[in-house]
Amino acid sequence: MDASGENNALYEHYRIEIDKGQVPVRIDKFLFNRIENVSRNKIQNAAKAGNILVNGKSVKSNYKVKPGDTVSVLLSHPPRDLTIYPENIPLDIVYEDKDVIVLNKPAGMVVHPAHANYNGTLLNALAYYFKKRKAAEVENGFGYLVHRIDMDTSGLLLVAKNELAQSILARQFFEHSVKREYNALVWGDFDEDEGTITGHIGRHPKDRRMMKVFTGGEYGKEAITHYKILKRFGYVTLVECRLETGRTHQIRAHFKHIGHPLFNDVKYGGGEILKGTTFTKYKQFVQNCFKILPRQALHARSVGFVHPTTGKEMFFDSKLPADMQRVVEKWENYTVNRLEE
Repeated sequence: MDASGENNALYEHYRIEIDKGQVPVRIDKFLFNRIENVSRNKIQNAAKAGNILVNGKSVKSNYKVKPGDTVSVLLSHPPRDLTIYPENIPLDIVYEDKDVIVLNKPAGMVVHPAHANYNGTLLNALAYYFKKRKAAEVENGFGYLVHRIDMDTSGLLLVAKNELAQSILARQFFEHSVKREYNALVWGDFDEDEGTITGHIGRHPKDRRMMKVFTGGEYGKEAITHYKILKRFGYVTLVECRLETGRTHQIRAHFKHIGHPLFNDVKYGGGEILKGTTFTKYKQFVQNCFKILPRQALHARSVGFVHPTTGKEMFFDSKLPADMQRVVEKWENYTVNRLEE
């Protein structure tokens, strides 16, 4: 997951050590015969996207396996996905063609069914949408995720409509060539107008639901977040974040690490008053903002990628959602009034 809560990794579904007595044979044929309940088409799509590796390097479907090879098959979804049932849930569709669909996800919606969230997810909504439209091009009936954003993060999400498109897009995420920008409201002010946050991100040793920054690189995965100041309100700041990598809770963990937790991000320490005055009027103002925006102030504003079929560069942008926009406007008004006092 990201930053944001996204999960942009490729998952190794199969790893096979080739026996010493193996005769040379095409890798697509070898995998088709070796793996149960897998189609030749699925294997060839994975190969086209560069997601079949031999000894750590991508190979084409006509590669002939030989003794001593280590074969890995990578897919963009975790193994043992749950069954997805259609549910009539409204969708905000920004763009759609035969290969991809771009959606504007509201805060509060889980992307994929998981423990404690089996219903009401984006995939349940897509299953209903595609079934109603009789969308034959959607091979599995509900679409193929190539990345995710947190339940309480709003914004743009890219979904593939077939396995080949998914595999190609997943490779772009894996290679960090997808352009993603977020808007976040964070606690505190900054000395500089822009900067870069680095530091490996991994599971928090005391709370597996959280992520933690490990500066020494001894644990976790490399994470890089570039940011630029959009508006300063003294006690909070609106920033634009550009992700170079896509780790789970990357933006949330990185800004906590540098002492600027996201506004009302309860899990990462931003759900209390961290900057400002001790006046009762100010405390009430912040509490009102928390009520308007009962989540972390994070929005996936844009996504850019190369279309998996046409090769055309695609870019989509979205406005701040109403709850986050209202809070930004309240801070603007508060700042103006404070300066005039």
